[in-house]
Amino acid sequence: MAALAAVGPPNPRADPECCSILHGLVAAVEALCKITEYQHEARTTLMENAERVGNRGRIICITNAKSDSHVRMLEDCVQETIHEHNKLAANSDHLMQIQKCELVLIHTYPVGEDSLVSDRPKKELSPVLTSEVHSVRAGRHLATKLNLLVQQHFDLASTTITNIPMKPTFNVCDQEEQHANTSANYDVELLHHKEAHVDFLKSGDNHVGGNSREGTFKETVTLKWCTPRTNSVEPRYKIDGSLEIPLERAKDQLEKHTRYWPMIISQTTIFNMQAVVPLASVIVKEAMTDEDVLNCQKTIYNLVDMERKNDPLPISTVGTRGKGPKRDEQYRIMWNELETLVRAHINNSDKHQRVLECLMACRSKPPEEEERKKRGRKREDKEDKSEKLGKDYESDKPWQESERLKGLLDREKEELAEAEVIKDSPDSPEPPNKKPLITMDEMPAVEKAKGPMSLLSLWSNRINTANSRKHQEFIGRLNSVNNKAELYQHLKEENGFVSGNASLPVSWQ
Repeated sequence: MAALAAVGPPNPRADPECCSILHGLVAAVEALCKITEYQHEARTTLMENAERVGNRGRIICITNAKSDSHVRMLEDCVQETIHEHNKLAANSDHLMQIQKCELVLIHTYPVGEDSLVSDRPKKELSPVLTSEVHSVRAGRHLATKLNLLVQQHFDLASTTITNIPMKPTFNVCDQEEQHANTSANYDVELLHHKEAHVDFLKSGDNHVGGNSREGTFKETVTLKWCTPRTNSVEPRYKIDGSLEIPLERAKDQLEKHTRYWPMIISQTTIFNMQAVVPLASVIVKEAMTDEDVLNCQKTIYNLVDMERKNDPLPISTVGTRGKGPKRDEQYRIMWNELETLVRAHINNSDKHQRVLECLMACRSKPPEEEERKKRGRKREDKEDKSEKLGKDYESDKPWQESERLKGLLDREKEELAEAEVIKDSPDSPEPPNKKPLITMDEMPAVEKAKGPMSLLSLWSNRINTANSRKHQEFIGRLNSVNNKAELYQHLKEENGFVSGNASLPVSWQ
């Protein structure tokens, strides 16, 4: 519309033939026949899609027709012009034949008068030309009609935002309007691709369509403007005019907070201690106050007091055997980790340096403190060694008992073998009474004492068990004098004499 307004109305003093609409239609056909750069490149380089590159276009003619016959005359003029220019384009390298053309005739008439031209939908006049006719009143109705045609031609959809409040001005009308407690609102229509409304239409919402202020029905989606509360739109920050980018500032803060950042929580000590939280949360700052330095020093002193009291630390023992590191080793790990954290931020300011100096001063213990720690380590080593020996004795005790019993049985077997050899000799005295052999199967199971058993207890139990199995004592041993007993005394009593050789003394050692 701005371009049409720039052209202006025709000069009434000029020749009517020069102001005919036919000149415009012929110029439009000539413009369609001119080949574009893309079409020329596709045709000269013999591209794969050269055959698919066509020459199609649309001519929109806004005029005031006298009647329907006048409209048909315009259509015939366009058809003849296309036919002539196609003949010229067939033998030219700078022209291209028109394969399809759409002619849209918009008949405008003054407001308050009746239209002398009837609307007509799209109609095919020839294989090359199609035509349609629209009658519309001049003025804002023409702009609305052009808006609808744009949506049809370019497959667009409309979204209208209504009740947008206007900014207040300082003229008299606005002051009167403000006193009347009313505000002026306006609507804004947005044209966009039709696919944007696909999901909206699938939801079954019926907000599509509405009456415009011109009174015509439009296929549009209406959105109502809602003015937010004042406190929700107020800026929460003030731009100071610096060139610092917020993204770079956020990256810098992230880098400071992750200079020392253990990836596994079980491999850190200070981040598992609640007592270190005041220091860890302050040391990452770019600038520290005197109060922050004082809080960090208090945290360090509290850790020193915990070490003096030998308080346990939250050391993870996952994946380790035994009790884990000793108490002194735990505190050494904690101090090293805390020093690493503080040194990572030492270059931020001088007050960070003061925190590190306090930490290093507390880590350098006096000689008497080191001596006390050394005595404590020796005492813990002795306790661990005695506990280990006790466990070893408990595990070796059953094996030692079985070895003693096996040795005693071996000695009894040797004594029994010697006694058999002496018994086979005719001149040998009667062998002494031996203790019966006790096999391993006949041995009673040694009762498992609640505590460790002494060697005397083991030997006494064995002797008592062996004596309980002995047979009745030999009668000669019971009647012997000085361990000597006479044999064959019944022969002496039967013969009635005494002979020095009648009896043989037998002695026991």
